[in-house]
Amino acid sequence: MDIHLKITGGLLILLALMHVVLPAYFHWKQELSTLSLINKQMMEVHTFFIAFTAFLMGILCLTLTTDLIHSSLGNFICLGLFAFWFVRLLFQFFVYSPKLWRNKKFETFIHILFIMLWSYFSAVFFLVYYYSI
Repeated sequence: MDIHLKITGGLLILLALMHVVLPAYFHWKQELSTLSLINKQMMEVHTFFIAFTAFLMGILCLTLTTDLIHSSLGNFICLGLFAFWFVRLLFQFFVYSPKLWRNKKFETFIHILFIMLWSYFSAVFFLVYYYSI
């Protein structure tokens, strides 16, 4: 499981860094200009903290792999990370509207890619927890 935690760590850091281009890609400057200042800033702050959290999860997986696998605290953290990513996977199916990706090649590709990514994260964290108890 060491290698899968390290792969997960690298992917989480890439995911965090990807948030740097999101505002430009989604034209947030124009899109958010119609929002109130509090809603605009909440969107920006939440995006930052999502990226920061993903980055810290990645650092955790890369630097404390052995502790995540072989300690009670690490196992509990993996259970929590499993819950986090599994709920994120459920949101991919039940919160995002299919109108966002259906009949759109690139958006469908991204939708499927994220399903695979959230599934992988969920599986890795669950298996580390399950086989360590």
